[in-house]
Amino acid sequence: MEESADLLAKIEIIAQARGNYGPQAYIFVLESLEMVLAKIEEVRHVSGEDLLEEIKDLAKERFGPLAKDVLNSWGVNCTLDFGHVVFHLVEAGLLSKTPEDSLSDFIDKYDFAQVFEVDYFDNHTPKRS
Repeated sequence: MEESADLLAKIEIIAQARGNYGPQAYIFVLESLEMVLAKIEEVRHVSGEDLLEEIKDLAKERFGPLAKDVLNSWGVNCTLDFGHVVFHLVEAGLLSKTPEDSLSDFIDKYDFAQVFEVDYFDNHTPKRS
């Protein structure tokens, strides 16, 4: 429990110091990373692309049609914002990176309005016969 409280305190400090993203964004990235690691069979580095796919899936599952609004309320408006969150966590020593990892791994990987609104409603609207 203390470890969890310590992590939350560190995240609060990062969020306050950076001022761009709510602490929820950092927690969500860490939760998404844990989910990716749980799904893969071997211990390996997780790419930005893999992480972004899990973020997208978890956001849809957890927040449904409100996913875009929830992410936006945390200050996250595009996939690059998640890249900034990841690199803030790296700079704070809470995540590690390889020399090949870059913010560019997170640029324009998907459009929030498309995946969280258009695609969501396309897949969840009953079809008329």
